[in-house]
Amino acid sequence: MTERLFDEGGGAPGGRPAPRGPLAARLRPRTLDEVVGQAHLVGPEGPLRRAIEQDVLSSVILWGPPGTGKTSLAHVVAASTKAAFTELSAVTAGVKDVRAVVEQARERRAVSQRRTVLFVDEIHRFNKAQQDALLPGVEDGSVVLIGATTENPYFEVNAPLLSRSLLYRLEPLDDDDIRALLARAIDDERGLPGTRLAPEAVEALAAAADGDARVALTGLEAAAATSGADVVTGEMVRTALGRPHLRYDKQADSHYDQVSAFIKSMRGSDPDAAVYWLVRMLSSGEDPRFLARRMVILAGEDVGLADPRALQVAVAAFQALDVVGLPEARYALAEAAIYLALAPKSNSVARALSAADAAVERLGNADVPAHLRDAHYRGAAKLGHGEGYRYPHDDPRGWVDQRHLPDGLEPGAVYRPSEHGEERILIERLRHRTNPPQ
Repeated sequence: MTERLFDEGGGAPGGRPAPRGPLAARLRPRTLDEVVGQAHLVGPEGPLRRAIEQDVLSSVILWGPPGTGKTSLAHVVAASTKAAFTELSAVTAGVKDVRAVVEQARERRAVSQRRTVLFVDEIHRFNKAQQDALLPGVEDGSVVLIGATTENPYFEVNAPLLSRSLLYRLEPLDDDDIRALLARAIDDERGLPGTRLAPEAVEALAAAADGDARVALTGLEAAAATSGADVVTGEMVRTALGRPHLRYDKQADSHYDQVSAFIKSMRGSDPDAAVYWLVRMLSSGEDPRFLARRMVILAGEDVGLADPRALQVAVAAFQALDVVGLPEARYALAEAAIYLALAPKSNSVARALSAADAAVERLGNADVPAHLRDAHYRGAAKLGHGEGYRYPHDDPRGWVDQRHLPDGLEPGAVYRPSEHGEERILIERLRHRTNPPQ
């Protein structure tokens, strides 16, 4: 007869029933006092604590990285509210399911004056039609929405729904929070009672978790299950966890934040930070072509003519990526990031584009000066096209003083060079043309 690992009385030391479900799920807080972290929301004066304790919660969006307690807070609400509590998964629920919940909530309110609290996990996965289906119930108060998301709600949640909800941002847990959670995990009867953790194991779990309670508890459970030892050590934790946990999602807030840090590090002339963020994103699975494109853009936007070679280096890194691929192309990408970080900076090209955009908007269909108009076809001369045009190569300087701008736009109104790097040479050229030697 084959032993069933999860039979009552099997699979746990001392004849105890085997634990059911993942450790992180078993240790979900049942009350606000059991919530670890998020003191700014659920501490003694926290706005979310007051709303939950007084059972006057209005619609809220809980926004934060994975493992920070969004679902746990929803379960605390479910255990404490006098309202009916229902839950939808944004992964499986459709518009029909959402409308059914809203209709039931309206009927419940009409019959018993009882509110309905609706928890939608991963609300960012709802499309516009699904979110719109929620709006009438939230708007008339039949439904109190609790939406949980790891992604920036300003990007992913419809503006009307967001404007009718309070936005609470959950922060990654700090190391003290993780330590407290691990202590509870080995003391609570729902956790792993009897398990002992070496101090270095606690620190390894806290470091690996990087603010994610679920990672810490999953790592503890895996280390305890696979080690077979009386004491879980730091080495057992590292073996169980494998690669470090990197918090990153190409569609989530962390993506935009890390890309922003990468760009600002190069713009800020910090090669250490530029390479760190580059490698951090590559290690997390970011598309290297996306990062290469960002460097090409930065070469033109932030380095510009202060070092014209910067654009060549960035484009060459992009081409190297296509030729050799990863991981070897990391050398070219890192070289480009370091070069761009150390290059002198000028945004004169970006400012010139902005000024030209404004001039085009202001002047509209400004006439091309007659001497610049196309004069190569028969009859153009009769129209005055090209009359008075001076050919620069006929002048020994290779330059002649003539107007090329339309009326209403003066020289220097578009391109204004900086004093940085090689752009100083361009300033001298402009000065020489403005005040040619006699």
